[in-house]
Amino acid sequence: MLTGTGRRNGAVALVLVCAMLLSLVLALSIGPTTIPVSSFVPSDLSSALSALLSGENAAPFFPDATAYLIVYSVRLPRVLAALLVGAGLAAAGTAMQGLFRNSMADPYIIGTSSGAALGAAVAIVFLGGMFLPVFAFVGATGATFLVYALATRNGRAPVETLLLTGVALSMFFSAILSFLMYSAGKSLHQIVYWMMGGFWTVGWGDIYLSLLIIAGCFILIVYAKDLNVLSLGEEDAVHLGVNVETFKRILLFVSSFITGIAVAIAGSIGFIGLITPHVMRLVVGPDHRVLFPTAMVAGGIFLLWADTITRTFLGDMPVGVITAFVGAPFFVFLLRRRSKV
Repeated sequence: MLTGTGRRNGAVALVLVCAMLLSLVLALSIGPTTIPVSSFVPSDLSSALSALLSGENAAPFFPDATAYLIVYSVRLPRVLAALLVGAGLAAAGTAMQGLFRNSMADPYIIGTSSGAALGAAVAIVFLGGMFLPVFAFVGATGATFLVYALATRNGRAPVETLLLTGVALSMFFSAILSFLMYSAGKSLHQIVYWMMGGFWTVGWGDIYLSLLIIAGCFILIVYAKDLNVLSLGEEDAVHLGVNVETFKRILLFVSSFITGIAVAIAGSIGFIGLITPHVMRLVVGPDHRVLFPTAMVAGGIFLLWADTITRTFLGDMPVGVITAFVGAPFFVFLLRRRSKV
């Protein structure tokens, strides 16, 4: 039988799912050209789905061929990418905040973002942007592996050492990145644009790649109970049967895998993984079994609307500008509110 808290969290989850579905439909309709929902709802749903999944032309099954082209070829991949990237960053941020037992942690705290930016800059400067997502992913995950290797002594990687090593390595990567930007010449604009984050070039191939984010999030949810135990402290977690060092490795590498895919698709987008878990923790509580899925849905909604606003009203500026512009003041407000409690 559900308790009062369980019923409240269930209601919150239901509201978030309904808000996500409504946001999905509205985001497909809203844009530089507003398209009525009736124009992209297929007249024959089963045939349209079969055609879409098989890669065939599904235009005959839709009332408006132009609306079909805009919605399903351009907007739908972008909308789905925003939802999945936002969900992934929120899940990775939740895992990092649980691991470091600090609500100020985010997916980039151990140098993941700096490693990704460095990888992307290398691809832009030396390869003209070829294989940029691959280099960004390798940079993000490679930074995490390097931080863990440098912080590990005698088979243990203390949380404080991981954090400090991540900060130091992030500064080192940033120094190399600054040198590349200084010598980039005409490529500087492309590097800066990528670092701000956006979904301009997203296609269906990126959606297939981003499905790996869901797999990574599922692994984190499976370990949510162990993360609850770890929040009591490492010694207590060991006594309660958690293999702490193995669990740390799983959290770090799965989170970096999710973050690496996210930055490979959309560049470096800040504040999603910092704010969303913090806000949802205030709403549903610290139980990670509830926090992970609710934060994922909230993160997807947040990034979806940020991207929708940029492409509709702001000339398609980098979405990272919007997330920082909204996220930073809101986070300061939350911190001040908490300090008054």
